Amino acid sequence: MVYLRDRDEIEAIRAAARIVANTIGMLRREVRPGVTTAELDRLAESFIRDHGARPAFKGYRGFPASICPAVNDEVVHGIPGARRLEEGDIVGIDVGVEKDGFYGDAAVTVPVGEVSEPARRLLEVSRESLARGIQQAHAGKRVGDISHAIQSFVEGQGFSVVRSLVGHGIGREMHEEPQVPNYGPPERGPRLMAGQVLAIEPMVNAGGPEVVTRPDGWTVVTRDGSLSAHFEHTVAVGPKGPEILSVPEGEESRA
Repeated sequence: MVYLRDRDEIEAIRAAARIVANTIGMLRREVRPGVTTAELDRLAESFIRDHGARPAFKGYRGFPASICPAVNDEVVHGIPGARRLEEGDIVGIDVGVEKDGFYGDAAVTVPVGEVSEPARRLLEVSRESLARGIQQAHAGKRVGDISHAIQSFVEGQGFSVVRSLVGHGIGREMHEEPQVPNYGPPERGPRLMAGQVLAIEPMVNAGGPEVVTRPDGWTVVTRDGSLSAHFEHTVAVGPKGPEILSVPEGEESRA
């Protein structure tokens, strides 16, 4: 079922998504060589709870932590632990929050110190692909318009999009309909309507699109060992166009 949210519900989702954005902002300042992913997780959980919310990932289908860090060839769903970040790494930070019965979800991938030019370009292209996908989230368009905007840009830059993982609707549940793939033809799929809220999240690989899951049952990595980047926003389809909900208060929310 696809849900259309009224303004009060969208504002409730925004409240959760704003905590997500602020958590990510705090963690970005903590990312440096030597810090462990478990330390980032502890900081995130404390921050989220101090702001009257709950880490949405913790306990979700048995996931053991509050954030999903993904280092280098890890795509998504990394489990925090003793791994220390090193100069030149890239690390994805995926955060979900539940507040007052509504969910927000966002992710960024950031450099650890100075990174290589190929890694920097991967981050730049991945971030821009999210922006291009969000620009298609207008009432009357279709999910495939988001998918095609992401895929065509990414592949045009010489990278690939992961096809076995998708974005999703979000609201009173972390994952709702519709699914939002990062590839596919335009003008296909469900039609977008004002009031829908989507988590749009391109996952972009420097090599091929194929991924595998590690024996821990969670961590998804690139099959060829290439670097991967993940960017995500919670976005409302509004009557005047897309509205990014997962930004700190005072930042521009229009795409």
